[in-house]
Amino acid sequence: MNKYTTDVAIIGFGKAGKTLAGALAKKGQSVIIIEESTEMYGGTCINVGCLPTKSLTHSAKIIEQLSAFGIERTAETNKRFFKQAMDYKTELVTKLNKKNYHKVADLDNATVLDGFAHFKDDHTLLVDTETETLQVTAAKIVIGTGSTAFIPEIENSQSSQHIYTSEEILELTDLPQKLGIIGAGPIGLEFASYFAEFGSEVTVYQFDDSFLSREDTDDAKAVLDRLEELGVTFEFNAQAKSVEDTDTGVRLTVEQNGEVKMAELNEILVATGRIPNTSKLDVEKASVVLGERGEIKVNKNLQSSVEHIWAVGDVKGGPQFTYISLDDYRIVLPQLLGQESNYNLETRRVYPTATFVDPTFARVGLNEKEATEAGKNYKAAKMSVSSVPKAQVLRETSGFLKVLVEVETDFILGASFFSHEAHETINLIALAINENISYKNLRDGIYTHPTMSEALNDLLEMI
Repeated sequence: MNKYTTDVAIIGFGKAGKTLAGALAKKGQSVIIIEESTEMYGGTCINVGCLPTKSLTHSAKIIEQLSAFGIERTAETNKRFFKQAMDYKTELVTKLNKKNYHKVADLDNATVLDGFAHFKDDHTLLVDTETETLQVTAAKIVIGTGSTAFIPEIENSQSSQHIYTSEEILELTDLPQKLGIIGAGPIGLEFASYFAEFGSEVTVYQFDDSFLSREDTDDAKAVLDRLEELGVTFEFNAQAKSVEDTDTGVRLTVEQNGEVKMAELNEILVATGRIPNTSKLDVEKASVVLGERGEIKVNKNLQSSVEHIWAVGDVKGGPQFTYISLDDYRIVLPQLLGQESNYNLETRRVYPTATFVDPTFARVGLNEKEATEAGKNYKAAKMSVSSVPKAQVLRETSGFLKVLVEVETDFILGASFFSHEAHETINLIALAINENISYKNLRDGIYTHPTMSEALNDLLEMI
């Protein structure tokens, strides 16, 4: 058995893991980073998450815009454009995967091992490669194994050739005429939006009657109305029971309000959430404690129950965003270097979120529901995107802009933007919240014209 000794061992080549590995190696520490799949250098976001899906979102928007100019779309042109979009997505992912590998592997103090890592004890990892088992002994260990798709119990789903997770469906080469999506969470809604724009008949099945239940009722309704405008059909209180492959695809059986119904589909995407990827790590051999959903329990400094073992990214539970994984790196790096830092989960900055439907729904801070529950005294302003000149220029007039301001302080409590470029403009609001910038500063700002961000002049004038 080949044996390695290192200062820090990192399990997982995701955003936090690769960034930690690079920073530590440049500081002179020896680092071994272990990745089970050569197709996952850079993590979920680069390979099967944010970037490939946003590439498809952009491609779908292009073909959707062609319709607005009266260009005829047929089933054949939709399929051809979809294949081209998928080919570009694959090209992009391949390039980014290779780039991320070399950003770490080419460093003098860093070693990349391809294999599956699991614990032997709290300082030792066993790495199963294609040909042998390696042993890695490390003074400090960071777990960044991410999350995996949660698949509910649906009869015959394991044997079906037409059931996909959000990762697997990215390998489709043929556009499905009829796509069923189980789950109306952010992942399901994003796929519903751009498959509908590619030309698929999309039906979303939600087990209860909820839709973006954490959002304000009017905000959620605006998103639902827009998706239905794009052609997405929603079936609420529809519990998926079984699937059966057919000559043309798959038959889905659901129970809806006590009635059994069947739908003939070409493909089905199961988008019912993700769970921490810890099931085969043997963490008990290192005395690392897991939570109820299999997440690694951590303190405010991201230390596990074992002080020299940290967890970063999705595997620790909580928000599943690549930028949170990057921020986890900022918390853990000083500890690995023996430096003092006051930055931790308790002092973490307010951060925005975005769901990339068309247009994007982005939010930061409190919405009205949360502000009311918190007893905040606030004023709210809301305006239609159609009144923004740049939206008219782009023919992107769907949606709204809403902001909440605390009466006593003039500080912004939060904002909900459902608009073109919402994922960009929301970052201005996040900055204002984190830096305690008065809403008046943004209201009176001088913005380039025409832009979406200049809408802040008019929106905040309404406070």
